[in-house]
Amino acid sequence: MKENPVFKNMMKCKTPDELIDEGSHSELKKTLNVFDLIVIGIGAVVGTGIFSIVGVAAAGGTDSVGAGPALVISMIIAAVACVFSALCYSEFASMIPVAGSAYTYTYATMGEFMAWMVGFILMLEYAIGNITVACAWTGYLFQLLKGFPFLPEWLINPPIWLVNDFRSAAALCDKEGWNMHDMVPYIFDKIPFCINLPAILIVLLLTILLVRGAKDSAKFASIMVGVNIFIITSFIIVGAFFVKPENWTPFAPNGFEGVFMGAFLIFFAYIGFDAISTTAEETKNPQKNLPIAILATLTICTILYVLVALVLTGIVPIDKIDILAPIAAAMKFVGQDKFAGLISLAAVAGLTSVLLVYQLGTTRILYAMSRDNFLPSCLQNLHPKFKTPVALTWISGIIVILGSLFMDLNISAELCNFGTFTSFIIVCAAVLILRKTEPDRPRPFKVPFCPWFPILGIVICGGLMLYSMKFLTVSRVLFPLWLLCGVLIYAGYCYKNKREKDAV
Repeated sequence: MKENPVFKNMMKCKTPDELIDEGSHSELKKTLNVFDLIVIGIGAVVGTGIFSIVGVAAAGGTDSVGAGPALVISMIIAAVACVFSALCYSEFASMIPVAGSAYTYTYATMGEFMAWMVGFILMLEYAIGNITVACAWTGYLFQLLKGFPFLPEWLINPPIWLVNDFRSAAALCDKEGWNMHDMVPYIFDKIPFCINLPAILIVLLLTILLVRGAKDSAKFASIMVGVNIFIITSFIIVGAFFVKPENWTPFAPNGFEGVFMGAFLIFFAYIGFDAISTTAEETKNPQKNLPIAILATLTICTILYVLVALVLTGIVPIDKIDILAPIAAAMKFVGQDKFAGLISLAAVAGLTSVLLVYQLGTTRILYAMSRDNFLPSCLQNLHPKFKTPVALTWISGIIVILGSLFMDLNISAELCNFGTFTSFIIVCAAVLILRKTEPDRPRPFKVPFCPWFPILGIVICGGLMLYSMKFLTVSRVLFPLWLLCGVLIYAGYCYKNKREKDAV
């Protein structure tokens, strides 16, 4: 029986040797050392979880109950799930040091169609995740500005339509009892006009920085990370003196449901280590430096998260945790208003580094996909001086800007989580496949206790994702729709374009 050519093409894999050969001809500059990679990883991981997600994970949100002081257990569960995935990423990164991360690893094991779908899912993980961070960045910026009373009132308290998307502005008007028509301008008296101007400006500035290259971006990120780590460490030390052990009782007020939902939510903060592998083609000695950076990032960030969770829940009773700015509000709760201002500064620095790394990851994945002819070939063009994918860098920035105009912050965070869990599961499965199909291939780093560790990664990530779907309403519908869009784009454009380009 003759094999269907369409199915054959969809299942066609690229060998690791082919991928490495393509990467070796890349014009991207190899400028990143292991320190740069760890800075990129910490810059992506630390900011979001500590300054935005930790409050909701502890106290609960509209669609989920909180973990309470058991948030420490939630963080450990999330970290354990990440450890198994991180080990699998490390094996691939050392074996196939090519831009593209999970997209590239899928192409080597599961074929063309699955590679495209993983790339499309990674866009959900990075680009949509960046929208969440951009919105949170605006909130912390104005918290910081309010600490400077000499600034003009219009700068400290701008009109809500200039610093919020429409959904957020509507929610704020509803909460405060304001008339929407009095607070927001309308186009033709029918269409409300809202724009998160600070988020747009910071994304534009970071896009310009990324065009200049990964090394300059890493230098900037190292400054942001330095400020961030110093102030977070100070919070842990200072806050420890205000901890009241009675606040840790009851330890798990919502039982296993709260603990597992807390793990699902805090997982959003851990996706940054995946961004390290997207810079493989710009890394010196990637076979050695990538695994070290991935595992070091995960270890450092997990320790910081656990300590922050212990101090936060020990300072503030669960029912009084501020879910929007939990760390800064905790310092105000114990009368440390000036220190709360420093927390806001750290938040702005931390979230800036997250924005930078997420957009870097988005660009490098799109670059790998365009090189494989899933996207127009013109997108492969590099800046003549800085040797960066300039068109893709601007496209990824514009995607975040447009998304910040209408995406709901909580929903975009949940969608980002679904994308992360899916990509982690696929990478764990890909390790098992390549161990079977190419058992003798040299592996500078090997996942220990294979196949058990990859299987545990699949089970834990899959279990957390499926469990969360019991409680999340909108995002569990939007995620399958995103996958359907990916299938339609592949069928309507990518498959044909790839056949035409590959034939040339």
